[in-house]
Amino acid sequence: MEITLELARQKAGELGKPKTFGQFIGGEWIAGDSGKTIALENPATRQLVGYIQDGNATDVNRAVEAAAAAFPKWALSAPAQRQNILRALAQRIRERHFDYALLESLNNGKPITDAFTHDIVGAMGHFEFFAGAAFYPHGSTADFADATMLVHREPIGVAAQIIPWNVPLLMAAFKLAPALAAGCTVVLKPAEIACLSVMQFIEDIADIVPPGVINVITGYGPVIGEPLVTHPKVRKVTFTGSRPTAQKIIGYAAKNVIPQTMELGGKSANIVCEDANIDAAAQSAVVTNIFNKGEVCSAGTRVFVHEKVEDQFLESFRRQLQAVVQGDPLDPATQLGAMASKIQYDKVNGYFDLARDEGVDIPMGGKPASVTGLEDGLFIEPTIFSGVRNDMRVAQEEIFGPVTSVIRWNDEAEMLRQANDTEYGLAGGIWTSNLTRAHRIARGLETGMIWVNRYYNFKPGMPLGGYKQSGFGREGCLETIDHYTLSKAVVINLEEPHSNYAVRAPAPNSES
Repeated sequence: MEITLELARQKAGELGKPKTFGQFIGGEWIAGDSGKTIALENPATRQLVGYIQDGNATDVNRAVEAAAAAFPKWALSAPAQRQNILRALAQRIRERHFDYALLESLNNGKPITDAFTHDIVGAMGHFEFFAGAAFYPHGSTADFADATMLVHREPIGVAAQIIPWNVPLLMAAFKLAPALAAGCTVVLKPAEIACLSVMQFIEDIADIVPPGVINVITGYGPVIGEPLVTHPKVRKVTFTGSRPTAQKIIGYAAKNVIPQTMELGGKSANIVCEDANIDAAAQSAVVTNIFNKGEVCSAGTRVFVHEKVEDQFLESFRRQLQAVVQGDPLDPATQLGAMASKIQYDKVNGYFDLARDEGVDIPMGGKPASVTGLEDGLFIEPTIFSGVRNDMRVAQEEIFGPVTSVIRWNDEAEMLRQANDTEYGLAGGIWTSNLTRAHRIARGLETGMIWVNRYYNFKPGMPLGGYKQSGFGREGCLETIDHYTLSKAVVINLEEPHSNYAVRAPAPNSES
């Protein structure tokens, strides 16, 4: 469909009327125990767009108990049933593609084009991919002279899933789809800053999913995070968000010794070699700077540019970044929207002061932006830091905004050392016309995802996850199913019983 500003504003008038969502527990919408609500804001206009429940431990317990009650039946459901349900979830998104994109834009401040072409398409695709994966969990057999061994793979149980505010509906799909495909039930905790699209989606699919299979509780993380992760009936936790929050969740998970999947921050290196297509590399730097306002954990925020092409790269980067359209997120022409919250807006602005203190050059940006008609909006100019050293805080800390640091290099080995000299290891990019060099650098990078000659080149089934403090576990691929299942070994004795029975330990190079 063709999106126009007039159409978006008209539809926003219908969808943007503040609506109050309850807690979704056991297939029903119920009021939160506290009786309090949290307001959801449009960061571009600062107007309210909805309300969610201010949840507490009582809400958490209700949700987990509902998920636990639904688990036995769902765990034994046929793969075809789970496949059909996942396809139906994708279809519901497809039917309201534009509406969901609009809700993402209204509550998060992202350009509606980003939401329409990336977030919503990705959410649909994720449910469709894991619809096929519903048949994937299966075991194996091994035959011995005296026994047959069966290895079953079974759903792990109730999964607690905590998602961030930067791509709400896409993150919900990332978590829900593999868990449902594996036969797990879920308690989903969306971010209290931006979750309007997620709540509307849950309302839209309530008639598809059996009661208790998906439960959603809202509230502030410090209040409901601990009782959720430490609940004795929760068997798995998966989290996408910041490293400090992850450290707390890992601590909570230790109480009941439950496994975790953590997809955390990044400070990814986007490496430009002297033989690269400079304009294309600069364009990739623009994309990683502005896409979703830079609120992307895998953004290539450290651009390592060979000294022979640094001036050429910076000229192209600045020229292309100056052409970026910043404005009303509902306008399909807008390429850079508003920061998702006042907290994030203030955080990014704080890094501008830090950059100046560290002696960084700021050839472009470095301050709030003013958008006509949206003067109260949380807009920040696209920003380039140059003359950056890798040991500076602006090069080491995740800013999570439209900010890119450019770092000069001339020796490949030293550049790789610096690229890896960070606590993170989520993504990376390589720009070169030399295939051998591309493979060599890719092998040397300590990071979970690498794109060669096109950044953000996501593909279905691509493992998403990081090294080091960017987390552990993988999402978006068949391996994800393994994180929601456990293996069970069953050995069937084929020998006749005899009195001289002894425990048999495997011997080297022996069957028994």
